[in-house]
This record gives sequence, structure tokens and C-alpha cells, in this order.
Amino acid sequence: MVIWITGLSASGKTTLGKAVYDAWKAREQNTVFVDGDHIRKIFQHDKKNESYTMEERRKNADRICDLCAWLDSQGINVVCCILSLFEESRKWNRENYSKYFEVFIDVPMDVLMKREIKGLYKAAKAGELKNVVGVDIPFAKPANSDFVLDNSADNVDFKKVAAEILTKAQSR
Repeated sequence: MVIWITGLSASGKTTLGKAVYDAWKAREQNTVFVDGDHIRKIFQHDKKNESYTMEERRKNADRICDLCAWLDSQGINVVCCILSLFEESRKWNRENYSKYFEVFIDVPMDVLMKREIKGLYKAAKAGELKNVVGVDIPFAKPANSDFVLDNSADNVDFKKVAAEILTKAQSR
């Protein structure tokens, strides 16, 4: 099974993903954590601004979808945290993974700008950085997520949400 956690930068994908991974791994050892930023680094797809164009984002998304499919085909549970910009990728996931559970973390842009520590949104709004999703690259909220988390507050209990996600995902 693949649990796919998506949302804009600074929405809490990695924090939630690690909580889901920790809870799942405690029950089933054949569980791995895949983070979009880590995959970019592994493939050295994070070195240039050109790596963040729509074409290059598509390449990275396809790599991650294929990696998760490969792991899933071997009976390995996957928690994947990725911006997941492309609806076609999410549709492909539903059609190609043994089981797929999609989580969307919804956070308003004003909250994201206050939270994010990389400075992406601020730099993009100032015109210093291009190809930032949510600023100059539009982000359409996923239409068919299995679970939506409103993470606009600062007091979300990620362990509790992770347990809820696992219960719902495994009961499908």
C-alpha cells in the first residue's frame, strides 16, 4: 500500500508523513518513508533553478511515482510525502498501486508564508525566485483525496492524525 501525502511547501507533509511512517513501521517492518526533497537530492535534481520548471517537476514526479510502484510491487508499504502537482500522477497512482490512500494537507497561503523556513514564498513574492508552486506556478487542490487535513492551526496532534489515517487507509 502507498499512503501519498501532498500539500504545498510548509504545509506539514514531512511531519505528518514521519508520524504515519513511525506508527506503521511499529506494526509492519516492511514500511519505508519517501520524501520528495530527499529524492531530489539523491538524483541531484535540486542543484539548479531549472530543476523546478514544470518540465523538470514532471520528471521528478514520474520518478517518485515509479519508485513507489516498484516498492509497492515488492510488498513494501510506502509513506510518500510530495508536493504532487500533477493530477495525472495521482490518477496514475490510483490505477497502478496495489492500494492507494491520498492525504491532502490544506493550509492557506498566508499561514504557509508565516511558517516556512526556506524563504521560498517570500523570495518568489519579491520576484527573486521563479517556479515556486503556489506563487507563480498554480496549485490546484486535489479533487479526490481520501483524507483532507486542515493544518492551518499550530496545535494539530500529528500522532493522532497519523493513527486516524492508518485506520482509514487499512480499512479500505
